[in-house]
Amino acid sequence: MDKNLIKQTTELIARDFGLEVGEEPISEQELFDLVANEVAYMLEHRLESLFSLLYRLDVSEKKTRAALAPTAEEPANIAIARHIIERQKQRIFTKQHYKQSKSEDLDGLEY
Repeated sequence: MDKNLIKQTTELIARDFGLEVGEEPISEQELFDLVANEVAYMLEHRLESLFSLLYRLDVSEKKTRAALAPTAEEPANIAIARHIIERQKQRIFTKQHYKQSKSEDLDGLEY
């Protein structure tokens, strides 16, 4: 992941989770570890808040259920963290890819 995408993803996740990440840029692995640890804590102590956050972040309910299933291949916090980061990257891509330029109305005035 390029540094700008990591920075933007980190900013979104920090805002959504209410985390302090400081001014120094962090690596993708550090971001992943941070999110996985926060999700692990929320699974143990704030499950309803986690589900509410996943809903607001538009993380797939199907993916969340699979991550929480007893037959899941990896721990739930790892899988959910991966899905959160993946979704935030998608949001950033969509925002950049479909960025709208200023529109003009019929009179030629910008709005």
